[in-house]
Amino acid sequence: MSKFPQKPARIVLLDRHTLPADITFRAFSFPHELVQFDHTRPEEVADRIRDADVVITNKVPVRDAAIAGAPNLRFVAVAATGTDVVDVRACAERGIAVSNIRNYAVNTVPEHTFALILALRRSLVAYRDSVRAGRWQESGQFCYFDYPIRDLSGATLGIIGDGVLGRSVADLGRAFGMKVLFADYKGTKGMGPLYTPFEDVLRMSDIITLHSPLMLSTRNMISTAEFTLMAQRPLLINTARGGLVDEAALEVALRKGLISGAGFDVVTSEPPERSHALMRLLDLPNFILTPHVAWASREAVQTLVDQLIENVEAFEQGQPVNLVAA
Repeated sequence: MSKFPQKPARIVLLDRHTLPADITFRAFSFPHELVQFDHTRPEEVADRIRDADVVITNKVPVRDAAIAGAPNLRFVAVAATGTDVVDVRACAERGIAVSNIRNYAVNTVPEHTFALILALRRSLVAYRDSVRAGRWQESGQFCYFDYPIRDLSGATLGIIGDGVLGRSVADLGRAFGMKVLFADYKGTKGMGPLYTPFEDVLRMSDIITLHSPLMLSTRNMISTAEFTLMAQRPLLINTARGGLVDEAALEVALRKGLISGAGFDVVTSEPPERSHALMRLLDLPNFILTPHVAWASREAVQTLVDQLIENVEAFEQGQPVNLVAA
C-alpha cells in the first residue's frame, strides 16, 4: 500500500547541484511532482518544504522548525551516508521516516585514499611542480632527488575505522604487500586478535588512514598528544570526515616534521576559508588537499542516485529500506 495520499506526491530536492549534472536521475515510478532546487540556503528550507510529501537533501540542513511547518511530510531521503543534516529525532516524533545511502563508495573512497598515499609516498606532486618550474633542466642530468620516494611494499598501514571502507582499504594495502593494522577504537582495549591498541597503531604505522564516522567520541581523535606518539613520522590520510583531526594541531605537526606528509579530502568547514589551517599548508610539497571528492567517481555517484530513487520508491510501496533510527 502506498504511503502517500492518492494525489501525486510532492517531492522536493533541495540541492541538485551537489550531484553531477551528467548523472542519470530516472523518474520515480509512481505519480509525483518533482520540484528541484540547485541550492537552498538554510533560511529557505521551511518555505520550500512546506507542502512536501518527500524531501531529498544531500547537505542542506532539515531541522526541527522546518519539519514542524511541513504537515504533509512523510519521508526524508538523504542523498548521502551521513544523516547529521537532518533532525532525525524530530522526524521520529512526527512519524517521518528517514533513509540514507549505504555502501555505494566501496571502490571510489579506497581508490582515492591510495591515490593520496601513492602521490605523497612518491612525491608525485612535488616532482611535477618542480619539473614545471624548470628544475629538471637545472639539474643537468637524467634525474634528480629533491624529494623522498618510498615503496609501499613492506610498510605498515594503520587503519582507524573497521567498516566496509576500512576493510576495502586493507585489501588494497595487502595487495601492495603492506602490513595492515586495524586500531582498537580510541579509549577501548581488547577488541580481539584482529585489532591493535590505538596508541600502538600510532607508534608503529608508516601510513595512517582514517575511515571513522564523526561522533562525539571521534571528534579531534588525532590531536597534539597523538601526533607526538607517531614515532615513524607517518603519512596521515583523511578521506572520512572533517573534524576527526584537530586541524590546528595538524598544521603544527606537519610544519615541525612530526609526520612526513598528509593527504586530506575533508575539512571541518566546506569550503574552507582561505585563512583556514589546511589552506595555509597548500604551499608545502608534502600536503595534498582535495575538495571532498573521494566519494565522487561517476560509477559511485550513479549508484548513489539509483539507490536514492529506490529508497523513495520502497517507502512509497510500504516497504521502506535503509531507515535511520532516532
